[in-house]
Amino acid sequence: MPAKKSKDENLSPSALRRKREREHRYQTILKAAEKLFANEGYHKTSMEQIANDSEVSVGAVYFYFKNKEDLIIRLMNEISYLLRKTLGDVFKKHGATMDGFKQAGHAFFEDFCVNYPEKCAIVFRESAGQSPLVEKHRKKLFDKCTGDVLDALLAVSKNQGVTFKDDISAEIISVSIMGIYERVAYQYLFWQDQSGDLKTIGQNAVDFILGGVNNLICKT
Repeated sequence: MPAKKSKDENLSPSALRRKREREHRYQTILKAAEKLFANEGYHKTSMEQIANDSEVSVGAVYFYFKNKEDLIIRLMNEISYLLRKTLGDVFKKHGATMDGFKQAGHAFFEDFCVNYPEKCAIVFRESAGQSPLVEKHRKKLFDKCTGDVLDALLAVSKNQGVTFKDDISAEIISVSIMGIYERVAYQYLFWQDQSGDLKTIGQNAVDFILGGVNNLICKT
């Protein structure tokens, strides 16, 4: 039985070109909004500024996005995917071990925070304290990341033959880790601007986290 054709295979060359142009315009607007939100602030940025930096009309911006709220939510969704993939890939590469857990922590500070400071600004600063809808999506993002940490801890526990002191320990550790990641990133990226020291800062933060993890597990 022949494989089903993708939707794109049924499009004419001109239709494919228009689709690529729409996607390019969408991404251009999104990148302009990310840069402006991170550098100028969400509230200070206007749709007109986003249109100007995207080199499109204001009408074009509203064609793709309902408003600024829609823009920051779309950004949060894309950043969430990148953050989870970055840490998840590192953890999988090193296996379900404490070393893999440690390396994923280093990847947050030394890869994600270093290479994507504007994305960090969106997630940790500009999306905080906004509308109920933005806050709902922000909670969803952190819930997913916390769930990833919890899944990693449980995988390490199963793989390395360790158990946690009680049923809620792994969940508490996961919530605490996300809180530490958020606060440390905010402190040293935005309040003090010590991005050049993030490797050392990250190593200290991860060592602190691992100490807490080790304190709540026991060998089986």
